[in-house]
Amino acid sequence: MHVNGKVALVTGGAQGIGRAFVQALLGKGAKVALLDRNSEAGQESKAALDEQFEAQRTVFIQCDVTDQEQLKGAFKKVIEHFGRLDIVVNNAGVNNEKDWESTIQVNLTSVIRGTYLGVEYMRKGNGGDGGVIINISSLAEDINDITQDCCLFSFPF
Repeated sequence: MHVNGKVALVTGGAQGIGRAFVQALLGKGAKVALLDRNSEAGQESKAALDEQFEAQRTVFIQCDVTDQEQLKGAFKKVIEHFGRLDIVVNNAGVNNEKDWESTIQVNLTSVIRGTYLGVEYMRKGNGGDGGVIINISSLAEDINDITQDCCLFSFPF
């Protein structure tokens, strides 16, 4: 996929596989919004990426993907900041057996919301140019381990 000049939004983008997605997209010429609930990790990631890439190509938005209003607001901020949205990577995920309800909120509900928000903003009928939505699920902590247990779904439209 040609991503040069495209705008991507990556949930859980401050660390782990999300951070690797962000770096790969930036390496191919995209502009990227990193969404993460961890403000410290997000700010550190943004600063490190700014040293490697042009600072105006990234924005960090603190966002708890389980909070519907925060997630909607984050999508809106991306459009306001970059003027468009072309790629959504629903990557945020947790594995907490003791708090299964929270796990479902992060790993399922927020992915569905992120998918619908991506369609809403990127759909040609709503003034978008189309785009791609990538929903990823993995317990891997390293991008190199992802081939072992990844479910990757891409929805171009």
